[in-house]
Amino acid sequence: MVAQIGGARRLVTLLLVLVWLSCARGLSLSRQRLEVRKHLKRLNKPAVKSIKSPDGDIIDCVHVSHQPAFDHPFLKNHTIQMRPTFHPEGLFDESKVSSNAGEKKKSSDISQLWHLNGRCPEDTIPIRRTKGDDILRASSVKRYGRKKHRTIPQPRSADPNLASESGHQHAIAYVEGDKYYGAKATINVWRPGIQQPNEFSLSQLWVLGGSFGEDLNSIEAGWQVSPDLYGDNNTRLFTYWTSDAYQATGCYNLLCSGFIQVSSEIAMGASISPVSGYRGSQYDISILVWKDPKEGNWWMQFGNDFVLGYWPSFLFSYLADSASMIEWGGEVVNSRPDGVHTSTEMGSGHFPEEGFGKASYFRNVQTVDGSNNLRAPKGIGSFTEQSNCYDVQNGNNGDWGSYFYYGGPGKNPNCP
Repeated sequence: MVAQIGGARRLVTLLLVLVWLSCARGLSLSRQRLEVRKHLKRLNKPAVKSIKSPDGDIIDCVHVSHQPAFDHPFLKNHTIQMRPTFHPEGLFDESKVSSNAGEKKKSSDISQLWHLNGRCPEDTIPIRRTKGDDILRASSVKRYGRKKHRTIPQPRSADPNLASESGHQHAIAYVEGDKYYGAKATINVWRPGIQQPNEFSLSQLWVLGGSFGEDLNSIEAGWQVSPDLYGDNNTRLFTYWTSDAYQATGCYNLLCSGFIQVSSEIAMGASISPVSGYRGSQYDISILVWKDPKEGNWWMQFGNDFVLGYWPSFLFSYLADSASMIEWGGEVVNSRPDGVHTSTEMGSGHFPEEGFGKASYFRNVQTVDGSNNLRAPKGIGSFTEQSNCYDVQNGNNGDWGSYFYYGGPGKNPNCP
């Protein structure tokens, strides 16, 4: 009889524990849903007009004064600078560029997919609408739209293996040892294959200030393929910034307050089309980031015509003055699925030695000096953690100025 009572008590206790766990899980899910809803409300501002893109994105045309930037406490009474005071002198005329090998290359034909279904009116900016699924793919609501710590390539690292311990690998060109007030490049656009959803492949420029410790300042812009961030394998224009080595500040695109957009034409985070094909037509985009010598803000321009907006200088410590290093190139995440190197591609997925039409390139690589002039970089170096996986090769000629080919397939017989 006593044994039966004891057994019944244990059963009741077990049932109570299961009920409690079920309720706790329910509360946790409810809390998560509430957090996601609140975050979506913060990010998705009321739209004047919405445009459905062929790739499934919704682009909201939001009044320029209602964008996420103005959630920042220091920007409550900010007067928007609608255009830069000065452009850098010596902007390269892309229309005069011929291809490196007399083959097919097109810059002006690049556009964003959402343009097929409409444009945003004046005094609005296009913002890619964030969906609940986008946030749920992140490790937490707080980390949504943010990079992991220590993802900057460190050419000075004594041990390249230490530099890639985070799973991030690079193939870059870089300059250091001077004060830099901007950077420019024309970047070949591809759609690299991604093996795992938590991996990405990008091609970008970095404008860097401070050390590679906790105080790193970085402004970044280029194209990326990131299933985790966007939910697909499309090639997308992106920006990023941080003032504390990715710890608590900064984000991709407009996913936090900071960057102030002024262009109604280009949506950050939206798909770029078309992309280059192996042995086919080659497409590239031009990106310029520079510091307005009068106001001190860091501006970004896409192509020859679209001044996108700016990062206010107060966001930064070191970059409030100037950059101490500029980097250009590719980055991937190597999560080592199954304990071997990922087959996630960088650039075109082919090594630099294959050349034009096969390997990916950066051309007309330039920096901005203290007199606001665009200059060919002096003493340009290159760096990669594992050249058998992803590599880089520098060059220089009359048409392309300073350029380099970069990238690779990742996993192969020489990259286990």
